[in-house]
Amino acid sequence: MKKITFTSVDEYIAGFQPAVRKLLTAMRKTIIAAAPNAEELISYQMPAYKYKGVLVYFAAFEKHIGFYATPTGNSAFKKELSNYKTGKGSVQFPFSEPLPLDLIKKIVLFRVKENETKALKKTAPARNKKSGLILKTKK
Repeated sequence: MKKITFTSVDEYIAGFQPAVRKLLTAMRKTIIAAAPNAEELISYQMPAYKYKGVLVYFAAFEKHIGFYATPTGNSAFKKELSNYKTGKGSVQFPFSEPLPLDLIKKIVLFRVKENETKALKKTAPARNKKSGLILKTKK
């Protein structure tokens, strides 16, 4: 059996039946609208979005779309995701139900903010925990 290797999100989406393509396209547009500066790519053979680190992934399966917002994306929206099958960092949106695009947008915005905060912490100078003074850096 030949393994399919996707090189773009367009190519990935085009490989599905029209009804599934419509859902994948709606998810894609929602993610891009929420994170317009994100890089769109294929990672782990599924659409992925990166902005100051990984934001989210999604993939179509036989009966659902898998949405992967890492564990923090799921835990922050635990109540809103309670009607769906979830894993540590994944959620399944069944084809038999409308995609919760508003919720997907909220999760992506949360992940953007989370990645921006992490990036700021990485670039901020080290401080003394007691005094708050900036520690001397080595040259």
